[in-house]
Amino acid sequence: MSEKKKQLTKAETQVMNILWSLPKQQGVIQDIIDQYPEPKPAYTTILTFMKILTDKGFVKPERVGKANRFTPLVSKEDYTYFYITDVKDTFFGGSFASLVSFFVQKEHYDEKELEELKQLMETIEAKNQ
Repeated sequence: MSEKKKQLTKAETQVMNILWSLPKQQGVIQDIIDQYPEPKPAYTTILTFMKILTDKGFVKPERVGKANRFTPLVSKEDYTYFYITDVKDTFFGGSFASLVSFFVQKEHYDEKELEELKQLMETIEAKNQ
């Protein structure tokens, strides 16, 4: 992810999550508004967000008839990796083990989740051998 692409605000993340969830991961402003829960934001509010997201390099507008269709320039997976890596580096000194340890201490896991974590660890160990 380039330096131009900074972290998204909470509201920008909500817009991007909607855009990433749309068919073909693209849509016009009304498509985005339609996915919001009530009370729905004003058209101009989403228009402003799309300008900000375009300026930040997260979306690309394309003229279709009288409207702009917006397409993400970064995938949800890539942004999530960038964001979590930044959290790891900022709060946990770059240590993956410290990040995981933090959640292990703070969260409560049921048996199913613990089994999933064990299977994940076995998969990681098998790849490293």
